[in-house]
Amino acid sequence: MDEVMRALESLQIAAKHKVATPVNWKPGDPVLIPPSLSKEQAKQTFPQGFQTCAVPSKKEYLRFTHI
Repeated sequence: MDEVMRALESLQIAAKHKVATPVNWKPGDPVLIPPSLSKEQAKQTFPQGFQTCAVPSKKEYLRFTHI
């Protein structure tokens, strides 16, 4: 039952905040900002800030934030 509740909360957060939740996500863990949002849009949408992870391509599309 815990997994069902976790999955349901993940879906609700994803729908409400337009984010994605990584595998094994739990409430309180960071969520993914979709790469379709520009850096400027992400700053406006997530004023609390976000962390950009380094990737080999040097592109800044892997971003995490807390909801």
